[in-house]
Amino acid sequence: MIIRLFFFTLIFFGFNASYIIQPTHASSKLGKIEFPTSGSGVAQNHFITGVAALHSFWYPEALQEFKNSTKADPNFAMGYWGEAMAHNAPLWERQDFKSAKAALSKISNLSELTQRERDYIQAVQFLYGEGEKTTRDKTYSKAMNKIYIKYPNDLEAACFYSLSLLGIARNSEKKIKLKVDSGAIALEVYEQNQNHPCAAHYAIHAFDHPDLARLALPSAQRYAKIAPASHHAQHMPAHIFIQLGMWSEAAKSNENGWATSKKWVERKKLAKSNRDYHSLQWLHYVYTQQGLMRKAETIFKTQQKDMLEGIQAAAKSKPNPNLRSGKYYYRMFAATILETEQWEKAKQLAPPEGWEPKIFSNAGYNFVRGYAAAMQGDDKAKKYAAELKAILEKGFRENHFSRPEYLEVWGLEIEVAIKLYEKDYETAIQLAKQATVIEEKLPSPSGPPRILKPTYELLGEVYLKAGNPNKAKEQFTISLARHPNRIRSLIGAARSAKFSGDKVTAKEKYLQILSILKNSDLTSPELNEAKVFLENF
Repeated sequence: MIIRLFFFTLIFFGFNASYIIQPTHASSKLGKIEFPTSGSGVAQNHFITGVAALHSFWYPEALQEFKNSTKADPNFAMGYWGEAMAHNAPLWERQDFKSAKAALSKISNLSELTQRERDYIQAVQFLYGEGEKTTRDKTYSKAMNKIYIKYPNDLEAACFYSLSLLGIARNSEKKIKLKVDSGAIALEVYEQNQNHPCAAHYAIHAFDHPDLARLALPSAQRYAKIAPASHHAQHMPAHIFIQLGMWSEAAKSNENGWATSKKWVERKKLAKSNRDYHSLQWLHYVYTQQGLMRKAETIFKTQQKDMLEGIQAAAKSKPNPNLRSGKYYYRMFAATILETEQWEKAKQLAPPEGWEPKIFSNAGYNFVRGYAAAMQGDDKAKKYAAELKAILEKGFRENHFSRPEYLEVWGLEIEVAIKLYEKDYETAIQLAKQATVIEEKLPSPSGPPRILKPTYELLGEVYLKAGNPNKAKEQFTISLARHPNRIRSLIGAARSAKFSGDKVTAKEKYLQILSILKNSDLTSPELNEAKVFLENF
């Protein structure tokens, strides 16, 4: 309640007018923004489109538009500012420092600019100044805060300050507070301009959290309409839809994200690797939750085909960018096995021959194969667990998406599966509890589970097999709070209620399962189980 009051206080506080905004707007296909500069008409038009693309994280398009602006007017200082900004992806921990500095070195006419323009340029200089990136990010954010306060009518200042908070949140103990602040500012912008791409986009990122997601639902429902040209804008609403267990909406978002990216790549004649495989992987997961396994299989084969083409092209010309097309393949591989519990498939499915996964991806493959082997009583599970441990000990490049804790959890989950097969339930429970403790320290759930097999779900399954449905019910409740409407957790919750004698709750959960799987293209044991229970209720 306090958080919500905080948001709405900020939203309705309003801005004080300090200067007149020129009526310069971005293309309607990327949203509507206003950002006055000293640039000429042609340069300004390219600049505005570049800023709008930047707010949808469409960095290649943004960079091209900023370069077009400085080509039209070589003395256009804010065009070079834009180039520098397009070389920084704060939420993806990527930055082209050298190229950004080269762009900024072309600014030579500071005295001819407005004070506001000079303030923006000074801020970006901090972003590419001395010191570690985390320090520079914080200094830049402080500079943007000053601009945000100094020009309260400048929605762009609000946007870039909001984004800067999201950037520093990745490496801060005050992660939630920073995201809340960022989201509140984004909603301020939304209140004044519901067609601003940053307003919806940054609110989605800020509230991409199980406890906060509903605050961004209006933004999620609007963002794709604001920037229909951007594949990222089509995909992003799925972050909130998945947080809320809205599978149909999540499917539509990712279908549109994938389709829009394909059109862009074809239009620009780019390498296939530029297609939005992130959307494709999320779509695959969503289809598994809906029981649309034929559709999921089609996606799986599409990715395999693109990877194979990349391998063939690389043989002729190295390095080949199409090799990046398999970045998310191990997650599809995992979902195919873990969501259907068809353990035998783990032996059959693999990356195309000639594909060399990155270290972290290899760890994911080892986990799935090891877990599947353990569930079948196959001694190879120990081999895969040992390989997983070796990868962990050797080390790899750590970032927000690939962390050693994931490997620790995977190793524990293989051990859990081994103990389950041996019917050593006490040990399995203790190991699964250890896994939940580690997962709690990892970033909050966002999209398909990065842990691959949610730990609370696994602990619930262990309790069920151990004959303790009441304890199982507790774990599935926690799992569903973290991953609403996740089908395997719902099945576990239904079974827990049934075996504990709580028929009312069991009926509720089985009805949810039927609703989610209503368009399932394959008859699953779980679907039949729900139908039988409800027929005999």
